[in-house]
Amino acid sequence: MVSLQKGQSVRLEKSGGGSLTRVSMGLGWDVRKGKGFFAKLTGGGGGEVDLDASCLLFDAQRNLLDQVWFRQLASRDGSIVHSGDNRTGAGDGDDETINVDLTRLPANVQTLLFTVNSFLGDSFDRIENAYCRVVDSTNSKELARYDLTGSGTHTGQIMAKVVRVGDGWEMKALGERTTGRTFQDMMGQIIGAL
Repeated sequence: MVSLQKGQSVRLEKSGGGSLTRVSMGLGWDVRKGKGFFAKLTGGGGGEVDLDASCLLFDAQRNLLDQVWFRQLASRDGSIVHSGDNRTGAGDGDDETINVDLTRLPANVQTLLFTVNSFLGDSFDRIENAYCRVVDSTNSKELARYDLTGSGTHTGQIMAKVVRVGDGWEMKALGERTTGRTFQDMMGQIIGAL
């Protein structure tokens, strides 16, 4: 597993060599626990935060071909499927997962761009332990991970992009902070990140 820093890239390959066929992008987060006297009185819970993961498909000319998000849980060709909306971040492990069958992606798809945003407008000041990771779905091995934690008033992040390079794929950690309740609100910055 490769732990990425902002701006770093890694070629996505099977650990034993060969091309990947199916991967998943997992998004996990926790709500920051409250501190102080009032938090102790109320049990220290931080409430709920509804983060949404999205995957956008672009061609080489930076045209948006399709999108997978909580309002469209599968790409039109069926190659990408979203696990569904997690509105709390409760529990361990990935809270939302986007599964990608790389062998079924149309040849004109050049870039998969992954975003996260707070649908209810909560800032990342309320989030901790946030990450995205790419897993080889054929053997559940984690290939790369990027830590999204970082307080701030932003309500969205452009997490990472997976780009077709030759006959394989490469992941780049972006970590671009932005604002918006859905990926549509962040489209200007998304296009700039391609």
